[in-house]
Amino acid sequence: MLVLGIESSCDETGVALVETGDSPVPRLLSHALHSQIEMHQAYGGVVPELASRDHIRRVLPLTERVLADAGLAAADVDVVAYTRGPGLAGALLVGAGIACAIGAALDVPVWGVHHLEGHLLSPFLSADPPEFPFVALLVSGGHTQLMRVDGVGRYQLLGETIDDAAGEAFDKSAKLLGLGYPGGPALARLAQSGDPQAFKLPRPLLHSGDLDFSFAGLKTAVLTQARKLGTGLEERKPDLAASTQAAIVEVLVKKSLAALRQTGLRRIVVAGGVGANRLLREQLDAACARLGVRVHYPELSLCTDNGAMIAMAAAMRLQAGAGAPDKRYAFDVKPRWPLEELSSTQA
Repeated sequence: MLVLGIESSCDETGVALVETGDSPVPRLLSHALHSQIEMHQAYGGVVPELASRDHIRRVLPLTERVLADAGLAAADVDVVAYTRGPGLAGALLVGAGIACAIGAALDVPVWGVHHLEGHLLSPFLSADPPEFPFVALLVSGGHTQLMRVDGVGRYQLLGETIDDAAGEAFDKSAKLLGLGYPGGPALARLAQSGDPQAFKLPRPLLHSGDLDFSFAGLKTAVLTQARKLGTGLEERKPDLAASTQAAIVEVLVKKSLAALRQTGLRRIVVAGGVGANRLLREQLDAACARLGVRVHYPELSLCTDNGAMIAMAAAMRLQAGAGAPDKRYAFDVKPRWPLEELSSTQA
């Protein structure tokens, strides 16, 4: 079965083709991605209306490209999947509307997919896919969660952020340092030339005894330190960036290890844009190697939002019998949609 996936939840337009077959893991045939970063840079962040309009321009050309790259025709598609939520309402409506129009034109069923489930299952697209059950650390611009994953649609929330997500902590701290947009990658690059122990920054909730996160206080501490430095900030930016990154990564790693201890599981999956952070990978890999725990990541090119993860999530649900798409081409979107609401049947 051939699944066409469309992602349009924020500032990336992604389209992909995934094929189910005899293998327990569906196969990625082709994917294409357009990032809107350059367009939003002038505004210092994502402008929702501009994002929506750009998705409209990009989806069909990207669809044509992935079909051509796979050597297939639109008539070969069996299911069209799209991101139903969470995300920006206008951007989600673009993907949903175009997906349903394609489905109606081809007379094939459509399926709205949870964006975070896409991230959660994206490591199955890698050369070293995980096996169930595992602990999942979901770290993106808007979400930081620890989940126990026993199978497709079988998710238990273990802990989550009570305020800013890890990605927001990166981005907001970068903005305080004048690093522009997107801030997280810029801060990580600057941190490579800094001293991570130069500034004593807080590690909120590190010893809370639960698996929840909090990063708002860290952002405030970065602001306070930047103001203290005054005119000396420019010279000390690499050190403050490195200290900020070290604080975020330490909390993510130690909470992840606590989740492994609590569940007794020996496998962890890291997904979401922050999962591409080099320091996070290095420290988590080292800690898990000492414990004999397997760590799985998506390919670096698939850490950010993309159509491949949406197509994969739909294909894995199809294979698991966890719900079924239909030919009702009326649609809605869910800008706020907690992942734990998902069950073995499509919500």
